[in-house]
Amino acid sequence: MDIKIIEGPITKEELMRIAEEGFGDMVKAVVDIEKGIMAIGGELHSDEEGKLLSLSSKQENLWGINLYPQKTGEEFIEFDSIINLRPAQGNRSRSIGNPNIQNKIIEIVKNIIKA
Repeated sequence: MDIKIIEGPITKEELMRIAEEGFGDMVKAVVDIEKGIMAIGGELHSDEEGKLLSLSSKQENLWGINLYPQKTGEEFIEFDSIINLRPAQGNRSRSIGNPNIQNKIIEIVKNIIKA
């Protein structure tokens, strides 16, 4: 699968097609909370992270999530990725413990993915 950098709106239907091409019901994504963009379509979060790093994103701004296009509400975004393990930033699990970072991610996802 090709990694795509998403800066502008895409539809949930497009996201569903990407999910079907990959994992079936889920799309891995890495969000740059500083630039307000995300990378999708990679097999691993680390692949998407690498793509964003090559485009001048900063490591501390990149967070891995999973998107479930057929779900809604809190079930749509899962804050789970091995790249989120960042003891130096106070994040000691695969999840994202900081609610401010979670809220930034939710807002960016809402701005990019349209129903």
